[in-house]
Amino acid sequence: MKSFFQFAERGTTYRKEIIAGLTTFLSMAYILVVNPIILSEAGMDRGAVFTATTLTAIIGTLLMGVLSNYPIGVASSMGLNSFFTYSVVIGMGISWQTALTGVFVSSILFIILSLIKVREKIIAIIPEDLKFAIASGIGFFVAFMGLKNAGIIVKSDATFVTLGDFRSGPTLLAVFGFIVTVVLLVRNVRGAIFYGMIVSAIVGMIAGLVPLPTGILGSIPSLSPTFGAAFTHLDQVFTPELLAVVFTFLFVGFFDTAGTLIAIASQAGLMKDNQIPNAGRALLADSSASFVGSVLGTTTTASFIESSAGIAAGGRTGFTSVVMSLLFALALFFSPLLSVVTTEVTAPALIVVGAMMSSQVRFVKWEKLEVAIPAFITIVAMPFTYGVATGIALGFILYTIIKMAKGEFREVHPIMYVLTVLFVAYIGYIA
Repeated sequence: MKSFFQFAERGTTYRKEIIAGLTTFLSMAYILVVNPIILSEAGMDRGAVFTATTLTAIIGTLLMGVLSNYPIGVASSMGLNSFFTYSVVIGMGISWQTALTGVFVSSILFIILSLIKVREKIIAIIPEDLKFAIASGIGFFVAFMGLKNAGIIVKSDATFVTLGDFRSGPTLLAVFGFIVTVVLLVRNVRGAIFYGMIVSAIVGMIAGLVPLPTGILGSIPSLSPTFGAAFTHLDQVFTPELLAVVFTFLFVGFFDTAGTLIAIASQAGLMKDNQIPNAGRALLADSSASFVGSVLGTTTTASFIESSAGIAAGGRTGFTSVVMSLLFALALFFSPLLSVVTTEVTAPALIVVGAMMSSQVRFVKWEKLEVAIPAFITIVAMPFTYGVATGIALGFILYTIIKMAKGEFREVHPIMYVLTVLFVAYIGYIA
């Protein structure tokens, strides 16, 4: 087992990998609760979606660990499940069964693009400075999510965002958890992020801020209301509305996963000579999970950026993903316990991990404006637009324009020109 997952080469142990798996699982567990809630608003059966979401996470995360040897968790994308419900089903008036057909078609395209190594090639040609910008930008994005979930940052009509209410119990719990986590980290306690979440959950239950679990064991809901629904509207694939849906699922999923893979590989020190080892296998695992999810009854999957919490806890190999997969399997039976993993409990981990990931910003060549400005836009656009793919799109467009303005046409890979055109179309579409 140690040899298969290259423990010696990556300087890790079973203890580190198990704690990392626990940490990432707790950081991701909210998806098992939130995804069914969001998709139920589209008319889907909540119980069936819970089972589909969990089974998809089990299979996708296990594939990621075994095929690519990366400590990354895979589950239904939070951004794309919202797009599915609020934009496609509610906004466009498309039935959830038809929308699920769009997810199914986009997943097949994902698999084809992965097998012919198009996705891997695109990641490889991204300029090094933009790779560092993507990694650090996702760090700022993760920290922003954590601050929002903690209630430390709240919306404001006057200034868009402002400081939250520090008299609020949930916010104080998140602040407490953050301080505990930071203290454990600076004292070099292994698994500090995981222990910080455990302490926060316990204190939250004692203070009445985190709901006590209603039980320990729960029955597994039936898949029958959603299983195979994606096959029922294949005749509508070539309608203009559904083609736009397929394109969005494909585009956003493509670059969300690419950004996460770049960020994780950079954080774990696995990137070599601007290349990501086994990138093709990781992308195939992710796209296969989307296919499985669409058949079972859930939306497009993504490599979860919360995996960075496990990296920070010491995870370096696919064994971390194997641990996560086993925990997702247990979650099928112990779903009532997931109620204690609230956003206030996980928020401190996201803030700390964001701080760690943003350190990649130091590798950008800030003295060169032609790369510094696109890198800056990439970084700030991710949290400000609340979208990884949007930040990547704006950075790519600006990079290509600046290179063309300097007459350095040959320094830009031909694929970058194609991507720039597609990014312009994407920005125009979402606008």
